[in-house]
Order: sequence, then structure tokens, then C-alpha cells
Amino acid sequence: MSGFPTGTPDELELFLRWLAFLRGAVLHKASGVTDEQSRWRPDGKLLPLLGLVNHLTHVEWRWIDGAMLGRPTGKDEAEYFPGPELTIEAAVAAYRERAAATDAAVRDLRDLGTRSRADDGTDLRFVLIHLINETARHAGHADAVRELLDGTTGE
Repeated sequence: MSGFPTGTPDELELFLRWLAFLRGAVLHKASGVTDEQSRWRPDGKLLPLLGLVNHLTHVEWRWIDGAMLGRPTGKDEAEYFPGPELTIEAAVAAYRERAAATDAAVRDLRDLGTRSRADDGTDLRFVLIHLINETARHAGHADAVRELLDGTTGE
């Protein structure tokens, strides 16, 4: 897990530090579970850890590659409940790869005022704040699922 973010006058780097910290929280909650445990949901409620990691990977892909870079993306509800072909190990690796790709793209864009290709009024600053918010929400979600799964609490 990334350490608690430190301050910096570079707003873009500050956003990336917070995003890395929150990704680390999600990955911490997804570590040390079996594939079976990664699919567990309390009484069929909430999303499983595997679904949370997979969903967050796709969220970054849609917002960065899609909205900001103008590449074709899409959304499939199956990202929340992946089939047996996706293991937790593969999902974590994909999330780490996506995080590196997101960070590189953001640093290449550099200007927080860069408008999205969707021409919908959003800019890179909006996208990064959205990714931080989405990741924070799901980090809390992962925390709850993991505690209900096996009692693991803490960072």
C-alpha cells in the first residue's frame, strides 16, 4: 500500500498521490484471499472483492483512455461479477497495469484544464477528482467486504 500522501504544490502530482494511496487500500483488502473468497458476498449483497478490483480497473480505462484520450471503450455489467476465467491474481495484476497506464497518461496530458474528448465540459481535473472519489468509495466497500469475509480490519 502506498504511504499516506504527502503535500506538494504540484496539483497534478497531489491528485496522483491520493489516487495511488486509495488504490493501495483496495489492493491491501484484496490481498491474501483465495479465488473463492474473492467472489464472496455477504448474503448476496455488496460487490465481491474481485468485482471491485475489476470494476475500478475498467473505471480508469473508461475515463482515461475513453474520455480523455478519445479511444473506444464500453461498459459491461459483467465487470462487477467476472466469470471464473478471471482470478484475483490476474485482476490485481490488471489493476496495477491500469494504474501505471493511467498515471503515465495523466503525466503526458499534464494540464489539468485539458478537456475531455467527449466535449462534455469535463477536464482532466474533473476526471482525477472523480477517480479519487470512486476509488475512495470502493476502498471503503472493500474494507467492509473483507471484514465481513474473515474479520480482517485496518489499513
